Amino acid sequence: MFFFEAKRFVIVILGALLNAMALNFFLIQAHVYASGFTGIAQLSASFAQDFMGVNISTGILLALLNIPVILLGWFKVGKGFTIYSIISVAFTTIFLETIPFVTFSEEILLNAVFGGLLSGIGVGISLKWGASTGGMDIIAMVLSRIKDRPIGIYFLVMNAMIIFFAGWLYDPEKALFTLVTLYVTTRVIDALHTRHNKLTAMIVSTKGDMLTKAIHSRMVRGITRIPAKGAFTGEDREMLFMVITRYELYDLEQIVKDTDPNAFVNIVQTTGVFGFFRKDED
Repeated sequence: MFFFEAKRFVIVILGALLNAMALNFFLIQAHVYASGFTGIAQLSASFAQDFMGVNISTGILLALLNIPVILLGWFKVGKGFTIYSIISVAFTTIFLETIPFVTFSEEILLNAVFGGLLSGIGVGISLKWGASTGGMDIIAMVLSRIKDRPIGIYFLVMNAMIIFFAGWLYDPEKALFTLVTLYVTTRVIDALHTRHNKLTAMIVSTKGDMLTKAIHSRMVRGITRIPAKGAFTGEDREMLFMVITRYELYDLEQIVKDTDPNAFVNIVQTTGVFGFFRKDED
């Protein structure tokens, strides 16, 4: 367990480093904007400097924007997920303040593509290891538990606002290149982390009782237990059938590895759920 948590910690810091590199090496100086809260912080810093003469760093604004969201995550999502989000935001702020600005190219398209690529890798690996980069990731986690509907619309609205203000405050070309960055970031995140909001887990194990108790100790999800038998060994087993959100996938993987390393797990896309699927309403 310690090894997994240590590796998770390192991955989160690596994700924060890649996000900071994407901003300081490619996006900020090209006036091309990232997605989510990072893009809002970046756009706000540009606006304050260019129109108000106030120099506020993107890293400080990112930390300030995440304070209320992290508090929301602490009470509505869970302490483990939120702690790693705090670590991610803190290290992103530190890296943004310490990594120097470097110009690799004056070509805005190259900056948009490579900035989106690095940002997507940073966010994707953080999500894959059960953490987040704060901001919209936490909001998406809360919404996925409250509303049984796709959460992509919330990302779309926020990113549309970033694109609109980038074009309005600067010029339409900046908005178009911001759209390129957002597209690249989204595609990379989808490649590294499942894009589906709900997933079905089928776990075949000889330790059905232990797995059920372990899952229920950390997750509030219904489980259907189906008797099964190994075709080659003839050994009696159980298949645990359950539907989870994509944000719970990492926790489920760790529970299974810790409880029954020999279990067979199949994760498939779930396009819809009818009937009871627990959502946090309080």
